[in-house]
Amino acid sequence: MVIRVGSKIKKGDNGADPFSDLLFNSLLGISLLFFIAIIFINPKTKDGEVEFNAYFVITVSWKDFSPDDIDVWVADPLGKKLWFKQREIGLLHLDRDDRGMEDDQITVNNELVENPLNQEVVTIRGVYPGRYTVNIHYYKSVSNEPVDVDVRIFKLRPSYQSILNETVTLASKGAEKTVVNFTIGPAGEITKKDKTQKQLVVFRK
Repeated sequence: MVIRVGSKIKKGDNGADPFSDLLFNSLLGISLLFFIAIIFINPKTKDGEVEFNAYFVITVSWKDFSPDDIDVWVADPLGKKLWFKQREIGLLHLDRDDRGMEDDQITVNNELVENPLNQEVVTIRGVYPGRYTVNIHYYKSVSNEPVDVDVRIFKLRPSYQSILNETVTLASKGAEKTVVNFTIGPAGEITKKDKTQKQLVVFRK
């Protein structure tokens, strides 16, 4: 019930203002839709997702399905060597040691599944200034043929930068080549690169 007093309008105990009800219901509906939108927009964390935590990445790749075994060797500024029997040295990590097609086959439900990719991966998980040497070594030959090896070096932080993209040929089993020597500065910048040959392999097979 609405009671008129002078020129003003007052609501009684049983009165209702249709405009106010409509406004309130509209705001309630908008708030509900906003809440639902936030739920759907916010992405869920993917199970098993792992952040690639590295400053520099070195990849050494050769022909898919090749049975030959190529190894990467890296010397750090202190002269310590990273290789398949010493897979962690300070900030250097050999994340993948590839042995050609060996151990790249598995039988699932009586079907042979193969991984054709031949690639070794080294990560540098921080900035340690100094000179690094990257070598490749023809460890084992099944084909008895030369192998073309693709070597890539990337800088990931603070932004992506290609440091090296080169193909090197290893003529025969036992061959070793220095692909690059590079120097990391205090701020993580590459200050120098050269190809001075340096032997790192401590054995010959």
